[in-house]
Amino acid sequence: MNVALQYLQLFLLIPFLHHASSNSIPIFNAIYSFGSSYEDTGNMAILAPTASGFRNVLNPPYGKTFFNRPTGRASDGRLVIDRIAVLCGLPFIPPSMAQGQDFSKGANFAVFASTALDRNFFQQNNITNIFLTQNTSLSVQIEWFENQKASICNTTCVEYFTKSLFAIGKFGDNDYLYMLSGGKTIEFINSTVPLVVEIIRSAAERLLKQGVLHLVVAGIRPNGCIPVVLTYFPSANRSDYDSLGCLKVYNNIGIYHNTLLSSAVKQLRVEFPLARISFSEYYKPIIDFVSNPSKYGFTSGTQLRACCGTGEPYNYNLLASCGQAGVPACPNPSTFINWDGIHLTDAAYDIIADGWFKGPYADPPILVL
Repeated sequence: MNVALQYLQLFLLIPFLHHASSNSIPIFNAIYSFGSSYEDTGNMAILAPTASGFRNVLNPPYGKTFFNRPTGRASDGRLVIDRIAVLCGLPFIPPSMAQGQDFSKGANFAVFASTALDRNFFQQNNITNIFLTQNTSLSVQIEWFENQKASICNTTCVEYFTKSLFAIGKFGDNDYLYMLSGGKTIEFINSTVPLVVEIIRSAAERLLKQGVLHLVVAGIRPNGCIPVVLTYFPSANRSDYDSLGCLKVYNNIGIYHNTLLSSAVKQLRVEFPLARISFSEYYKPIIDFVSNPSKYGFTSGTQLRACCGTGEPYNYNLLASCGQAGVPACPNPSTFINWDGIHLTDAAYDIIADGWFKGPYADPPILVL
């Protein structure tokens, strides 16, 4: 769609949407979300609360900024999907594994550490450092949704889902990081990018064929700017870092992935002309935050450091990480981009969600959907 036309539509919709986003008139019937730890609002806490590497998220100071307690979210507060729900006039979307919940306004199928690729890919390629013992990949999450459909809408699903928002979150980051930490080369990782993107495209197609008309597909973040990657995969060669201090080779994987995924979304628009499909970004906003932190309310000099953690120079140490006893958090997380070395702060997620909803971090913005 022509950019000028998008913003004309947005301008014309502002009076209604301002009213709608105040919770009085929901824009959509419901929101159904898929993803990993950037989107998980509590499924992992139900599925495997004692899993190594996750149980810290169930300890303070997680949740300190908004909920005043840990909720299973990997942040000091809300995630992008939480903010999107509020902007759409809906309640927070409950995790799909929660018992006794009403899922008529939506369900979140995302699970911490999930991948696009199924577990057998990693096993066949001798990558054994997978975080979860259970397969919670994108295709599995879609199956969970399909199994839950009957309890949500019975025989009226097509009509109901045409008026709901679906979101496929940030799949791919975990796939590539598992390969990286499993000793695979950059060449090997790059060779898998088309496969990962095809899995995401196929999942989107699977939803669209079930009558979904409003779909968000998210790209991945710049891993070369994330404290965990900067800490455990450093380079002695200064030329491997860009002017922001990020590792170029890992950011290039993100650029490659997002370019292919954006093209796949454009093709889906051709195949499903009645659907409105948004390609939404984590990469661009994080680069914007790191490039000009003060513009977004973040403190200059902290843009590559975690708020909660230990260790120099990025305040991240896997053996003494956020949520463990004695590990401190910064006094004001809203001045930091990164929360725990891997995930973002409530403040950063809030800006990204606003950018998905109104622009400029989505094509087209959710409002235009």
